[in-house]
Amino acid sequence: MTGHDAVPRVRRGVKVAHDDVRGSDVVLFPEGVLVLNDTAAAVVRLCDGRATIADITARLADVYAGVEPADVVELVDRLRDRRVVDLDG
Repeated sequence: MTGHDAVPRVRRGVKVAHDDVRGSDVVLFPEGVLVLNDTAAAVVRLCDGRATIADITARLADVYAGVEPADVVELVDRLRDRRVVDLDG
């Protein structure tokens, strides 16, 4: 499991965009497309290679109620497994 001090960054070749047809944000990557809910899109946008998972969690908690650090870690782990993000640290 990824630690709270890990620093995620969106991988090269991955693009975050809004899909007007689906009416939601998506991640476009060589292996496919992921349709994101609002909080997942916010997490991906914060994966800038500078913010730690703890930083991302704190920023999300300012906007969304009930943000749990374990949920952010789980999402980042899934994004890493799908080769959307890389982790430093």
